[in-house]
Amino acid sequence: MQKLVVIGAGMASGRVLEHLFDTAPEAFDVTLFNAEPRGNYNRIMLSPVLSGEKTFEEIVTHDDAWYADNKVTTRFGEKVTKIDRDRKVVVGENGEVAYDKLIIGTGSAPFIIPMPGHDLPGVVAYRDLEDTNAMIDASAKPGGKAVVIGGGLLGLEAAAGLRLRGMDVTVLHIMGHLMERQLDEAAGYLLKQDLEKRGINVMLKAQTKCIEGDGKVERVLLEDGTVLEADIVCMAVGIRPAAALGQDAGLEMGRAIKVDAQMRTSDPDILAVGECVEFEGNLFGLVAPLYDQAKVLAKTLLGEDDAFKMRELSTKLKVTGCDLFSAGDFAEGDAREDIVFRDPKRGVYKRLVIEDDKLVGAVMYGDTADSNWFFGLIKDGSDISEMRDTIIFGPAFQGGGAAAADPLAAVAALPADAEICGCNGVCKGTIVTAIEGGATTLDDVKAITKASASCGTCTGLVEQVLAVTLGDSFEAKAEKPICKCTDLTHEDVRRLIKSQELKSQPAVWQQLAWKTPNGCHVCRPAINYYLLADWPLDYQDDLQSRFVNERNHANIQKDGTYSVMPRMWGGMTDPDELIAIAQAAKKFDAVVKVTGGQRIDLLGIKKEDLPAIWSDLNDAGMVSGHAYTKGLRTVKTCVGSDWCRFGTQDSTGLGIKLEKRLWGSWTPHKVKLGVSGCPRNCAEATCKDVGVICVDSGYQIGVAGAAGMDVKETERLIDVATEEEAIEWTVAFVQLYRENAKYLDRAYKWVAKVGLDWVKETLDDPATRAALIERFDISQSVYQHDPWAEHVENRKAQYAPLADLTTEAAE
Repeated sequence: MQKLVVIGAGMASGRVLEHLFDTAPEAFDVTLFNAEPRGNYNRIMLSPVLSGEKTFEEIVTHDDAWYADNKVTTRFGEKVTKIDRDRKVVVGENGEVAYDKLIIGTGSAPFIIPMPGHDLPGVVAYRDLEDTNAMIDASAKPGGKAVVIGGGLLGLEAAAGLRLRGMDVTVLHIMGHLMERQLDEAAGYLLKQDLEKRGINVMLKAQTKCIEGDGKVERVLLEDGTVLEADIVCMAVGIRPAAALGQDAGLEMGRAIKVDAQMRTSDPDILAVGECVEFEGNLFGLVAPLYDQAKVLAKTLLGEDDAFKMRELSTKLKVTGCDLFSAGDFAEGDAREDIVFRDPKRGVYKRLVIEDDKLVGAVMYGDTADSNWFFGLIKDGSDISEMRDTIIFGPAFQGGGAAAADPLAAVAALPADAEICGCNGVCKGTIVTAIEGGATTLDDVKAITKASASCGTCTGLVEQVLAVTLGDSFEAKAEKPICKCTDLTHEDVRRLIKSQELKSQPAVWQQLAWKTPNGCHVCRPAINYYLLADWPLDYQDDLQSRFVNERNHANIQKDGTYSVMPRMWGGMTDPDELIAIAQAAKKFDAVVKVTGGQRIDLLGIKKEDLPAIWSDLNDAGMVSGHAYTKGLRTVKTCVGSDWCRFGTQDSTGLGIKLEKRLWGSWTPHKVKLGVSGCPRNCAEATCKDVGVICVDSGYQIGVAGAAGMDVKETERLIDVATEEEAIEWTVAFVQLYRENAKYLDRAYKWVAKVGLDWVKETLDDPATRAALIERFDISQSVYQHDPWAEHVENRKAQYAPLADLTTEAAE
């Protein structure tokens, strides 16, 4: 087996390893160096990490398990100091490694303007996780100010992220309009206007003189005398190839390490890939050509023929709400003509540049739905003379415009070789082939083709290809906004509440730019839950932001009366409790019903009688069964080994322990548990949110079951040997659900979204389980109390019913 050494665990070299392991997993013994103390992650997704829309864990491409599974020797956090070509060894800070083949994938380094003060603490670039974390840390200061130098792609993404973190952000750009390499002046103006609407101050033709501060950055001075206060300064003014290792090793150099079409350097045993290479005089900074290089390099290592070719590239901005597209050459020229479409009211601008009856450039802002079709025309060099009069309106208007009313017509009109995913070079035909081979969801397409798996900007287009190909059988999975008060989804809001440390409803309305000053009956319950789940020690539960049942601590019935259900731990009761229930039922003329969850329900209680019946039951030592909550409902048990001849464990005892640990915990939706003493499953544990089956060897824990509108068997989470472990895993799972699920999503829906594998991997770490349990216990220290007793105590004199906010949502 040949020894392959890779320097740099970036996106390009990572894609090389993926191709190698997919094609010939036993061909090389791989050692991977990386100066960063971590492996491969999706750098183009650092922007949503900065903004709080994603966590770093969500953008990790190759985790420790992936490297271990593929037998990669990792040397993370270790810099390579030298390549000794004569001895064919790589010299790292901690020792040497011999190679038969070597890949240099050292990427690029940010350019820092050598102005006075550029080396002050608080001046950062925007290239890696450390830069991102530095900006996140700076944003933690209330009222913090940030200055971003550079109005290109990276600079604007940094500015948008810092603004979402709550900072006062100013962008300094030396040119006359933003993103001048990708946009013309008109589109640049619209972009500036959009950013300013988001609260980002943009200063054009701004020349920075120096950065000042006493021991850290405090202000930025411009040549015109303007002074800007700053807690952090982000320089995003460009990159340079990190090619020093190649130069020191004597490889042929230009502005970077020169490679041929097979990605070989001047040394046939050394190959290079990514931003550190130069090919035919070209340097690279976008991910799409890097992935093309990676595919070619992998084939070269395996002795297969392929050649890297330059291709047209397009640009999109990863700032939520800024729809921008640019491709080709849009410079003015005597032999060129422009077709321009403007709709100022909608903020839409489109400009096509035509030369010799061919589309050579396109700039679009505000409406980019047809961008891939235009990009295909630019790449193909097609003659567009026949569609000259209607081309600006897109593919749906070609051929007489009959398809203009069909929103999917543009995608349907794309040829099979039209590129859908620019990052990974995936065309429509490849996606259609995957769909015809059985892919029916976005995740399926991602896994098979990698389309939309990088920056995500083509996700909508991939879904449209799915819709066109599958027809009525396709169900889009796109999340909708919480309500009309905001354009943010539940997931967006959860991330932002955590990342911006929003700890009150007014903070949410203000910082997340709610359209309705105090929310509405749809969003208030969700926001209330997210705040109390994430900040139990800082946020006070708002009763008026709860559904009527939760405010009145009883279930409203169709005739306006209520049902009252006292808690019976694990379905167990005693004569005193039964006497108290019987007396209460007789006193308040209640209908008595034994529920499917092994409880007794008292139906027909008038609203004004609720405090009195609560008081009577509470005097008997009974607490609310929370049958009305988005929280723990019941823990259904069988008699277990105490009484049943088939019982293997004390299922009743375990059920009671679980219920006493979990009751009172607010969750995204109701949670039901079951504990069966043997596989005969009398407690129906296999259709619960969490179900435990007792067996001779211990306990089988299943999750994500359902027995309502949907019927679904639980999925096996873990097998454990002891009660303590069963309780530990159950509590950790419930807390993971509490912290991550969308409000009103049952556990089975949440697990379907995130995947059981992710749940298992997360909970498999003992430290993570312990941290989840600790956070659950903190929340319980605030919220585990009996609301009936509290109401009785607070309203002994007179019950003042609360005004209904809304009727209970249908479950």
